[in-house]
Amino acid sequence: MMYRILVVLVLVFMASCQEEPKKGLSLGEWRGEMQVSKDQKLPFNFVVSKDAEGSFFLKMRNADEVIVVDGISVERDSIIIRMPVFEGYIAGTFSDTTISGQFIKESLERYVPFTASYGESERFTAPSKAKVDVSGIWETHFDFDTEEPYPAKGIFYQSGNKLTGTFRTTTGDYRYLEGVVDGDSLKLSAFDGAHVFLFTAKVTDSTMDGTFFSGNHSVENFRAKRNTAFELPDANSLTYLKEGYGKFEFSFPDVSGRMVSLSDEKFQDKVVLVQIMGTWCPNCLDETRFYVDYLRKNPHPRLEFVALAFEYAKTEEKAFEGIERLKNNVGVEYPVLLAQVGTSSKTKANEKLPMLNHVLSYPTTIYIDKKGEVRKIHTGFNGPATGDKHLEFQQEFSETLEELLGE
Repeated sequence: MMYRILVVLVLVFMASCQEEPKKGLSLGEWRGEMQVSKDQKLPFNFVVSKDAEGSFFLKMRNADEVIVVDGISVERDSIIIRMPVFEGYIAGTFSDTTISGQFIKESLERYVPFTASYGESERFTAPSKAKVDVSGIWETHFDFDTEEPYPAKGIFYQSGNKLTGTFRTTTGDYRYLEGVVDGDSLKLSAFDGAHVFLFTAKVTDSTMDGTFFSGNHSVENFRAKRNTAFELPDANSLTYLKEGYGKFEFSFPDVSGRMVSLSDEKFQDKVVLVQIMGTWCPNCLDETRFYVDYLRKNPHPRLEFVALAFEYAKTEEKAFEGIERLKNNVGVEYPVLLAQVGTSSKTKANEKLPMLNHVLSYPTTIYIDKKGEVRKIHTGFNGPATGDKHLEFQQEFSETLEELLGE
């Protein structure tokens, strides 16, 4: 009898020795890095916490922006961190103080190496005192050394070595950027769950000469000079109906497969805003949040919104999954139709909407009056990171709708 008891105890001891201790991420400050090139890493900060049920969640920080990420699953030493709204996710292995893996966008077949370390709160180090204060407005030209340069407006705020701000372009802004000025060099980064942005530059009091890394798939050179008077082209003049087209028209399916068009009874004798967007697009997400909030605070029986989603997901099923994820996460109650699948190409988008001179930007919003006439087309979106420009847009938006609804 004693022999049997000893055997059982030995087996239990052996089994317990073979069980791996349950792993967990250390709670508190972490620093992540994306390998965007052979020589450059994009850093960002996040805090690991646990909710009331004991599940992990992250708060990713970019300057004033905080993104809550609660789609985290762990099994043994494997971890998957799914971004809210967007398709991208981080997959890898972890210990209590490290994570190693990749940031993955399956539809685009993009894979960016990723690591993270616990206990590090500094985004960038700045060993040297800043030799210049870059606060202010900068006239910027990206891809200036190619056949397709494009303008931008740099807006920066510096305090000591610390630097924040963004670049506005004709299609939107480059998010909440955060970084440092180290001697005569600046570094700025943002990771918002979709875009992986790193800017580096050599600076003087009046010039900036730099490189823009978008993930590990795109590198652009840029130059800038101080110019407090610089402004981008009017966002209301860039996109318009071609000559010969009197109306804006479309017919695309909703998630149930029902075809929806502007000729539907739902839109008759109403002011309609048509949002050209993509669920993969952070500027579109900012705009969608603004629209949802506006409609919640300003419901009107003669006002309708409808979104046309141009998706790079490879199948309709995946595209509609992205649409449903956006609607559920943001609380979108207006229709979001699938206009395109398999590519976010603006050239292809123009084939779907031939009455426009071009689809220059995601997002683009078309304002249609109660008679079905296009009254205004606004290209791009100035998000919260643009400060005063965002407030200016809100005011203009409200005034335009009040005018159309009052007719």
